[in-house]
Amino acid sequence: MLKPVMKKTLGALLMLVGLLALVTPLTPGSWLIFVGLELFGFRMAAWDRVKAWLKNRRY
Repeated sequence: MLKPVMKKTLGALLMLVGLLALVTPLTPGSWLIFVGLELFGFRMAAWDRVKAWLKNRRY
């Protein structure tokens, strides 16, 4: 496991890179914001709904 300080540093770095990717044209990396937030311990508010939707989705 990562040490808490290392985990928070990596999370902050990923959020920063995600924000930069958000404002940079033609860069599909803004999803890194959510990865960084997850490392900080914040979960998406609608994560349970997303999982249920993916589970019940038909192909």
